Amino acid sequence: MKKKIYSIDLIIRFFRKNFTEKYLKIDFIKKYIKNQNFLTIRKKNEKDQLILGNIFRTFLSSAVIIASFSVAPLVVDFAKSRTIFSNNYENNSKNKLKTLLENQDSKLDNEVNRKFLYEDVFAFDEQPTDTVRLSAQILEELFKSTNYDLKDVRKNKLVKPISLTLLPNEIKKIESSQKRKDLFIQIILPLVIKENQNIKLDRKKLFKVLNKSKNTKNEKQWLNLKFKQYGVVNKDLSTLKVRMDEVPISMTIAQAAKETGWGTSRFALEGNALFGQWTWSGEGIKPSGADGSTTHKVMKFKVLQASVRAYQRNLNTHSSYKNFRSARAELREEGKKLNSITLSEHLDKYAETGKEYVKVLQQIIKQNNLTDFDDAKLMPSSIDLESLI
Repeated sequence: MKKKIYSIDLIIRFFRKNFTEKYLKIDFIKKYIKNQNFLTIRKKNEKDQLILGNIFRTFLSSAVIIASFSVAPLVVDFAKSRTIFSNNYENNSKNKLKTLLENQDSKLDNEVNRKFLYEDVFAFDEQPTDTVRLSAQILEELFKSTNYDLKDVRKNKLVKPISLTLLPNEIKKIESSQKRKDLFIQIILPLVIKENQNIKLDRKKLFKVLNKSKNTKNEKQWLNLKFKQYGVVNKDLSTLKVRMDEVPISMTIAQAAKETGWGTSRFALEGNALFGQWTWSGEGIKPSGADGSTTHKVMKFKVLQASVRAYQRNLNTHSSYKNFRSARAELREEGKKLNSITLSEHLDKYAETGKEYVKVLQQIIKQNNLTDFDDAKLMPSSIDLESLI
């Protein structure tokens, strides 16, 4: 039988057919064939093609394996060093947090630098804000026209992003207690959720920063800002983790209701003071009937949002509420939801009545089913933000 002779071009076409150029370069094939004196190849049958293909497959596989073994140790060493660094950073923080929860280290979450605590709260006074006081009737019509109804919120857990700056004066004239309560909740609920949402985003960013082996300049600047806002001494990350956390919505509403008589108090209407926080310096409202020896005032704010933020900052930093923060941190460590009834047990120092004050708060929460709002979220203000829900 006559022998068939195959040229280099024909061999190249064979490789193009059976292999991708991603792995086999044409110049390489030519060079390899010349070095091996494969200028002619007899193609007796399909078996020869298979053998030739296997030769190059074996050659290619061997090259890949050799390269893998050469690079693998470097990759492993790099990954190991990165993991060790990251784990040490995070584990150190977790160990400190565990010590804190077991009350073995009195220095953690104890000292507070109060110099910058309320800088962002007082910043509301400098912002241009429309502080027009709407009447109760107009607010009711506004809520109705926007389908903002508390029954719907309890069911769907979605709240209209309506941010009001002042309470209506007529709220104290509303005869129906239920109607007055509903209006009060509708006004402050979006404000409370917004502040919790801001804290939640900050908390996520904090854990992201903690889990990185190297932080950017912007991340370090952000951390320094949060250390100031939460009064953290010595830049202790474990203390920041405990302080930078949400306050249950139901507990917040209950305290605002108790402190303002569901929005009817003079402090609430004249100074947007929803939580009766005291101050010994700066602007405030003097309690009526206070004797001459009384030096404290009730903090006043330009807008309601500032009052909510100041309240959360107070619970998250003041030494009187250290047990509240510790109990909250334990719930977080156990993967449990923030329970307002459980956490309110640690607010006995908020008022002079102590444990009696706690009982009143818990009664308000239960009687008004305020825990229905604990999982509520703000609806996006535009269709582009729907993915954030």
